Amino acid sequence: MTARLAAAFAPNRPALIAFVTAGDPSPAATPAILDAIVAGGADVIELGMPFTDPMADGPAIQNANIRSLAAGTRTADVLAIAKDFRARHPEVPLVLMGYANPMVRRGAEWFAAEAAEAGVDGVICVDIPPEEDDALGPQLRAHDIAPIRLATPTTHEARLAQVLDGAGGFLYYVSVAGITGLQQAATGSIEDAVARLKATTELPVAVGFGIRTPDQAAAVARVADGVVVGSAIVDLVAQHGGAPAPIEAFVRSLADAVATARQGVTA
Repeated sequence: MTARLAAAFAPNRPALIAFVTAGDPSPAATPAILDAIVAGGADVIELGMPFTDPMADGPAIQNANIRSLAAGTRTADVLAIAKDFRARHPEVPLVLMGYANPMVRRGAEWFAAEAAEAGVDGVICVDIPPEEDDALGPQLRAHDIAPIRLATPTTHEARLAQVLDGAGGFLYYVSVAGITGLQQAATGSIEDAVARLKATTELPVAVGFGIRTPDQAAAVARVADGVVVGSAIVDLVAQHGGAPAPIEAFVRSLADAVATARQGVTA
């Protein structure tokens, strides 16, 4: 795990992980959106790489991908956004999240080197399974970038061992069987799942998919090491044309809820 990611997951202090799609509504607008997310108190940024077939994502992020690609966003733009972000925010962890095609089409070594040069701390590649780790994982680890893996409610014990082999940064628990943004798992099932996962790994466990409100974020933060919010932020980008003020205010409400969750207080 990189030092920045490690610092984001302090003992008894859940981390807020905020997702936004790079280039939505345009590459030029994304830096101000990222700055607003940081100002609102997010601990980790997930920067989505736009792709034509985001199979794990619901309508909000699908539409964000469409808007981003229509604005001309390419992998080079995402890396430039990441590099500029790192210059402005040297201590905030930055994770790229996306699909294999944009990451490996020019070669895994090229992508890993460029991501490292941009100051990226971790990569979540949704459609490279752990059995195919050699498609990208060794190159990321060689550049001190954490390959962040996904676990789901259907990940059984033997499969979990494969998921964790070579993983880094944090374990992303997808709390529902489905796409982003449309459902939320019951708190009890999340608590049971997080306990099971933490018994098998020393990596922090962050929970995402379907978390849209401060109350929901607080409920998850009481049991998990991190809370991932994406579709709700992406919706705000769409509603306000990327204006940073509403995004900052919403992220602050999430950050306050997460920070006070273990004292039994929600924002």
